[in-house]
Amino acid sequence: MADRPTEALHPMAEGLHLAPPEQVLSRALAAQQAALAAVGPALPQLAAAARIAAQTLRAGGKLAYAGAGSSGLMALADCLEMLGTFGIPAERTPMLFAGGAEALLKMTGGVEDDPALAAADLARADLGVGDVLIAVSASGTTPYTLAVAAGAAKAGAKVVGIANVPGSPLLQAADVPVLLETGAEIVAGSTRLGAATAQKVAMNLVSVLVGVELGHVHDGMMVNLVADNAKLRDRAARIVARVAGVDTGIARVALNRTRGAVKPAVLVARGASPESAGARLAAAGGILAKAMKS
Repeated sequence: MADRPTEALHPMAEGLHLAPPEQVLSRALAAQQAALAAVGPALPQLAAAARIAAQTLRAGGKLAYAGAGSSGLMALADCLEMLGTFGIPAERTPMLFAGGAEALLKMTGGVEDDPALAAADLARADLGVGDVLIAVSASGTTPYTLAVAAGAAKAGAKVVGIANVPGSPLLQAADVPVLLETGAEIVAGSTRLGAATAQKVAMNLVSVLVGVELGHVHDGMMVNLVADNAKLRDRAARIVARVAGVDTGIARVALNRTRGAVKPAVLVARGASPESAGARLAAAGGILAKAMKS
């Protein structure tokens, strides 16, 4: 473990305990910024991961996420947003988190070493051919995450592995290996810092590209959101109004006619019936821009 880059001492860490508060923060921020730079070299792999994920979801498969500890939390944040931002049903994006919901309230290290938990979580997720798993581990050696990745691959699912240590087992086992070489942490071994920052940004990029590929992003707006609260209903109305070129009153009427679905509401606001809007979107593969041209 001492040989892992994430366990090494950071060059800016010497004397950190003696430094004034502003300098501690300045060094910690610089370390975070340096870690973020590690995402750039991984863009081709992230694009490949997004293409596989989008193809999987378009074909009706599942996009699963897996991880433990801080890496699992980063994966969970992205997993939850697939519904919140892009309207993809939660059952299509299962989360496999070491220790389950209880571990979210009180982080316990032992669960990440238990392959039996991985087997149980895999059984519940029911992954197989036509599915894809994004597995995240800073060290690339977390037993839980490796067991999930191995089980998913055995079942026929594709595996995207995201790790921060070169040559780690997770990267070796993945169909799409994504290395985020963030190196030493300002607090040695605390991968909730630089490693997790790079992981979160990397998954942000993947999910944004997935949303674009699926037609759920139009001019930077989330046109497949599920408007289930006042804030999102207001956002949906503003999106429909802007894309359709109408006022928000007409947009709200259109949304009522489509039961809150943004894409068909845009077409309804432009004069289509809800039935025609649905047919045009289906013919366009869910791409709003294509449906609008038709």
